[in-house]
Amino acid sequence: MGMKIVHLADTHLGLSAFNRVDPETGMNLREQLIYENFLASVDQIIGMRPDALVHAGDLFHQVKPKTRAYTTALDALSRLRDAGIPVLVVAGNHSMAKTRYTASPFEVLERGGYAAGDLYVAHQNRYRRVELGDTVFHLIPNMLLSEGYRAAFAEVEYSGGTDVLVTHGLATILKDKRLHTVAEHELDATILSDRFDYIALGHFHGQVQVADNAWYSGSLEHCNYGEIAETKGGLAVDLASGKVEHVDLPRTPMINLGRINCDGLLAREVVEGILDAAGKAGRQIDRAICRVTLDGIRRETLRALDQKALADVRGRALDLKLQVITADDPSRIFCEDSLVGLDYIGEFERFVEREHLAPGEEEFVKRTGTAVLRSVIARHKEGERAAE
Repeated sequence: MGMKIVHLADTHLGLSAFNRVDPETGMNLREQLIYENFLASVDQIIGMRPDALVHAGDLFHQVKPKTRAYTTALDALSRLRDAGIPVLVVAGNHSMAKTRYTASPFEVLERGGYAAGDLYVAHQNRYRRVELGDTVFHLIPNMLLSEGYRAAFAEVEYSGGTDVLVTHGLATILKDKRLHTVAEHELDATILSDRFDYIALGHFHGQVQVADNAWYSGSLEHCNYGEIAETKGGLAVDLASGKVEHVDLPRTPMINLGRINCDGLLAREVVEGILDAAGKAGRQIDRAICRVTLDGIRRETLRALDQKALADVRGRALDLKLQVITADDPSRIFCEDSLVGLDYIGEFERFVEREHLAPGEEEFVKRTGTAVLRSVIARHKEGERAAE
C-alpha cells in the first residue's frame, strides 16, 4: 500500500507587513496571523492522517528567524510528532545560510532534539536520502550555486520502489516568473526527471503542475499583491495512485475590490467608489488584505483624496492598497496609507539586510543601490515639477 503525503512549501514564518500591531501582544498583526494560520493548518493536516508531511522549502522567512518563528515551528513539530507524522524539510533560498559566517536555522531545530526519527532536514547544500517504509525521499535543498543541484542529483540512486524528489527552485518552464531573489536557480528537465513518482517543489508561490509528476504546492499565504489571483494551500498526494488534490488551508484572505474608472471623477466621487466597493464586500474585508484599482486618476485628484473618509475601511481591513494607474503616467504604483508613496531607500536597505550578505558586501550593495535610487527619485521629482 502506497504512502499518502501532504505537500507544503513557502510558509515564510516571520514575514511581517503593513503598519498594524496587535494591541494585546504588540506584534505586527500580519506576522501574528501567519503564525496562527500555520498552526491551524498543521492541526487540519493532522486530522487528515497522512503518512508524512513534506515541506519543500522556505519554512522561515529569514535565515536568522525571529524567536516567535522558532517557537511556532517547534510547536508545530511537537504536534506532528505526537500524532506520529514524520516531517521532511528542505532549506529554501530564504532560510539557507549564504555565507560561512551564518549558521543554518535548521541546526537549532536539530540540536533541540528533533534530529532523530520524526524530522528529516536537508540543508547546508547537501543531498539527503530518507527511507520511510517502501518509499525513498530524495531531499535536495536550495543550493548556493546552480551547479550544486547537478552535484546533488548525481548522488541520487533510485530505489526501484517509490521515489519522491523534494527540492526548492524555479522550474525552467516558469523562468518568466522569476522572483529575482538571492540564490534563485532554475531546475531543468534533467533534475525534474520522470523517473520520480512525485516531485514536491517549493519557491514559486502559486499552486501549479509543471510536469506529469511535478507540482508546486504554492505558499500558504498571499505574500504580496502580485499573488492576488494565485491558488494557495497545500496538496494531498496518494503515491500509489498518483492522485493529487488541492487542500484548502487557513490563511489571511486577499480580496480584489475591483477597478474604478476615475476618468472625469472628482476626489469625492473616487472616495465614494472605494467605499461602495468595500461595502459590497461586506464582512469579507475584516482582517483581509484588500486592493482596489484606481484607473485613469489624475495626480491632483489622487492627492486630494480624503483619507479620513477611508479610515473605517482601513481600520477593518488588515491592509487597503490603492493600485493607481494615473491618467498622465500609465505605469502602476502602489499608494501607501499617506499617499506620499513608499520609502524606497528604507525598503531597499531593509531588503539588503534580510539577505544577510557578508559585512563588506552588504555595505557596498547598500551604498551603490541607494545612490542609484536617489538619482532615479530626483529625476522623477524633476519630471513631476516640470509637468505642473
